[in-house]
Amino acid sequence: MQSPPQAPRAKSSPDRRPTRIAFSQRLGRWDVKVSPYLYISPFFILFAITGLFPLLYTGYISVHQWHTLGGQGDFVGLENFAAVLDQTSFWKALRNTFSIFLLSSVPQVIAAIIIAAILNANLRAKTFWRMGVLLPYIVAPIAVGLIFGRIFADQYGLANGLLDLLGMGPIRWHSDVIPSHFAIATMVNFRWTGYNTLIFLAAMQAIPSDLYEAAIIDGAGRLRQFFSITIPQLRATIIFVVITSTIGGLQIFDEARAFDTQGTGGADKQWLTLTMYIHELGWGNQLNFGRAAAVAWLLFLIIVVIGIINFFITSKISTSGSRTPKKVKKGVKR
Repeated sequence: MQSPPQAPRAKSSPDRRPTRIAFSQRLGRWDVKVSPYLYISPFFILFAITGLFPLLYTGYISVHQWHTLGGQGDFVGLENFAAVLDQTSFWKALRNTFSIFLLSSVPQVIAAIIIAAILNANLRAKTFWRMGVLLPYIVAPIAVGLIFGRIFADQYGLANGLLDLLGMGPIRWHSDVIPSHFAIATMVNFRWTGYNTLIFLAAMQAIPSDLYEAAIIDGAGRLRQFFSITIPQLRATIIFVVITSTIGGLQIFDEARAFDTQGTGGADKQWLTLTMYIHELGWGNQLNFGRAAAVAWLLFLIIVVIGIINFFITSKISTSGSRTPKKVKKGVKR
């Protein structure tokens, strides 16, 4: 028997070489992958130059014997930190910093919320009043310090003059601890309350009006609306303002430095802050950059610790506020 004819074999096709990708296509792929990083790179470059490098260089100086005139000396490790912690002036500066911070930040946030609620109401000439609360912020800090330094002068000051009209004795604003802290906190509140007011005002205008309309239908008054709707809706903004006020309040320098003409923090360091103490160590009588850098790093660590505490507290508050109540099944009436 004859075998069936076999089908002819297909000719083997030659090996196909991989197609080359054009340079324009490669450039397009690189653009998609690299361009997002290029867009955000200016921030990180500026942060590395103006923020990260000074921080690391300050840490390097803090572990060396570094004088303003003599320059870099030997490596001393934590000797500068130990020397600073052994100084009474450091603990006074730490006490004064926290005292002024508490006397300024807490009333400042409360006053800013109240003023923002007033500006958010239906007032005439809204733009005028909103611009007016921001005017103290644009005044130079040294000018604010000189003006309030005269207002709270121990002799012939406006504050003591008003107290004399009320039949009260004069207060030694530049001699006693608490009065000097109150005077400096007043300067801080005068300058920063308007700035925080506009932040709260912007957040209030973002609250849906439906919530207030429903509250009015339910018979809620203005005060009830403020505490039941406005304050809960401002939770994230309050957290932001508290954290920024904490960071700025612990670095206070201008107002305390300009409180008197000498700028030494008082005869007994009554209102000497940590930043003023850094200036005194580095550019004052001691001219010791090593110890000044050590205080700067201690201040940085204090701010980090307080920032972490604020983070956990605010995270707990936001988590508890974001929990939705359990749904209650309503029975159908027949």
